[in-house]
Amino acid sequence: MAGAAPTRLRLRHPGGETPVVVGRGALAAAAAELGDRLRGRALFAVTTPRVRRLHPGPLELLETAGGRLTVLEVEEGEGAKTPATAASLWSRMLAGGGRRDSRVVAFGGGSVGDLAGFVAGAFLRGVPVVQLPTTLLAQVDAAIGGKTAVDLPEAKNSVGLFHHPELVVCDTELLATLPREELRSGLYEVIKIALLRSPDLLERVEDDAEALLAGDVERLAPVVAGAAAAKIEVVAGDPDDRGRRRILNFGHTLGHAIEAALGYDGLRHGEAVGYGMLFAVRLARRRGLDPAVELRLGALVERLGLPPLPALDPERLMAFVARDKKAGEEGVVWVLPTAVGAGANATPVGPAEVRRELESFLEAPFGGR
Repeated sequence: MAGAAPTRLRLRHPGGETPVVVGRGALAAAAAELGDRLRGRALFAVTTPRVRRLHPGPLELLETAGGRLTVLEVEEGEGAKTPATAASLWSRMLAGGGRRDSRVVAFGGGSVGDLAGFVAGAFLRGVPVVQLPTTLLAQVDAAIGGKTAVDLPEAKNSVGLFHHPELVVCDTELLATLPREELRSGLYEVIKIALLRSPDLLERVEDDAEALLAGDVERLAPVVAGAAAAKIEVVAGDPDDRGRRRILNFGHTLGHAIEAALGYDGLRHGEAVGYGMLFAVRLARRRGLDPAVELRLGALVERLGLPPLPALDPERLMAFVARDKKAGEEGVVWVLPTAVGAGANATPVGPAEVRRELESFLEAPFGGR
């Protein structure tokens, strides 16, 4: 039986609007739109060797839809998000005849999307980018919203810019090749937005957790569409991340610090966010969050599974927390949920309290459950 037709969403922002096509067969459904945006242009597709090997079809579609295609391979994962890699891509694009009317296509996971978006936003003062995300995490979060960045050793995503894509196509059929660990990593980002904005989506993840982890494309399609729609609603109200959009940092303050402390090796991004959300709800419980919310989140995270948290020094983590890119003169602001579906408060928390809670958290992230 044929599945539902892809969902079509739109993100309005100061630069115009970005169509977002989500679901099984989204690439085929968006072929005409891709052709309108890419035809006759020099195309630079940023991808990885693994994605290129697993999914040759979309690159063939780009050649059919567009003009001269140059495939630019980068390494897998967060290691690609460096200023040196960005500089290498800029040089390769110049050598390949890149112009102001060229197009960049991000074809890969969240790291590829972040890197390619940043490269496009800065090349010749900005060329358009199209996002074709291939991982669950990228489809529900990283490819949507215009945030692009590379990392420095001191802090993740510390050099970047806002550069909204011309088009985002989230074809959930591409998720069928993902290992369980990558699906799990993406589901933590789904849980993040669901707990803050969509109780129905949270219930769907709870009901279908095992099928989602198994890569059931039919069940993944509405989850991706629901998470994308919830994120679009938040971003549209604060496209430059000056206020309301800050709630999307739930779980990321400690999550990014964990990633940086581990040298971006040992935990996937979503896994670090999973630990970050568990820590944030501890802080939120001290400020009135119903303990049942903490128990519910902990139970779902345990069902999905998390790799053991590597040994981490609290003082080293605190140093990375202090460098959080959202920190201001008032210090580090933590995003703390107030109730399921009710959003969150952006709350300054003193370093002494964070340090005290962090020590017990590192010993027992699930609170002894």
